[in-house]
Amino acid sequence: MRISCCAYSYRQAFQSGALTLTDFVDVCHDLGMDGMELTAYYFPTTEKAFLMDLKRLAHRKGMAISGTAIGSNFAREDADARQEQIDLTKAWIENSVLLGAPTLRVFAGAVPPGASEEQTFDQVVSCLQQCAAHAWESGITLALENHGGLTQTAVGTLRLMNAVGHPGLKLNLDLGNFEGDVYGQIEACAPFAVATHAKPWATINVAGGVKTRERVDYGRIRRILDQSEYRGFIAIEYEEEEPAETAVPAFAAELRSAFRSER
Repeated sequence: MRISCCAYSYRQAFQSGALTLTDFVDVCHDLGMDGMELTAYYFPTTEKAFLMDLKRLAHRKGMAISGTAIGSNFAREDADARQEQIDLTKAWIENSVLLGAPTLRVFAGAVPPGASEEQTFDQVVSCLQQCAAHAWESGITLALENHGGLTQTAVGTLRLMNAVGHPGLKLNLDLGNFEGDVYGQIEACAPFAVATHAKPWATINVAGGVKTRERVDYGRIRRILDQSEYRGFIAIEYEEEEPAETAVPAFAAELRSAFRSER
């Protein structure tokens, strides 16, 4: 499997202006990555000329654009707000086509305080159905991330995906976002994954309201992904306190050891 890196891993550098997306291509190239996930937050513009320049730069560097990512929230109570999220997603489907990215990561959202859980669920399903249909027609796969809210657990994530029931919606399996029986939940979701996010740590134990974080066992993760015949990218999404400039290269080396060694 190939190793990628999410632009979000370098969010502090992007937010301070120390890093641009074109710089990020060079960073990933110099680290020996196979690709990069381009997060919508850091695009200074989505004009076609900029997207084409970025695509050409990635090609010249021998880098794949493994996917794009937006921070969608389809659980908004207001219908106009939900439509804005649909419009955003459809716009980024078109941007993904131009960039040559095969997947677009999306979030479902969480039930707003005081709102009906079932009504929110149905509204999110409707939004995702519309976006999945547009993605399918455009040759893009929506990759729904297990990211709290309606997708906090594997059961909730799969319930939502199955309710949408469209081939244009699969999963961006975040390997550090589940809590408790992390590996069991990953195993349940792995057959539906078209993209992943790899984190060094996860909340493995939850007992008596006390959460314990442990290092993710990527040898075990590889066995799970191999069993499900996943062949996509392993994309680093780094969120720890150590600066990404030192932590990401070390984590990339760990992932290469786990995923590129012979079995």
